[in-house]
Amino acid sequence: MPTARVPDPQFRKMLSGFGMTFAEILYRMPDHPSFLQSFSWQFEDMAPDYPRLRRFLDHWEREIEAKIHSVRISHERLIRPQEIRLMRELGHLH
Repeated sequence: MPTARVPDPQFRKMLSGFGMTFAEILYRMPDHPSFLQSFSWQFEDMAPDYPRLRRFLDHWEREIEAKIHSVRISHERLIRPQEIRLMRELGHLH
């Protein structure tokens, strides 16, 4: 009896829409309000809701004194539908 194959959990995440996300957060510190500073972060998240990023930003707003100016997001799905072409059979290989 063949053994059931279990898909890799990481692969299942990719199929459900998770992808590599890059966030650049521009912020100002209270003691230097004229300076705009940058924090960059690369992580896996799911577009378009970005639950991991939202949790991080909620934490930032609650726990960090720096005021967020803006957040820029770039997201790339790791797996996406591919173009499939059917080829007609040309002959038999021996």
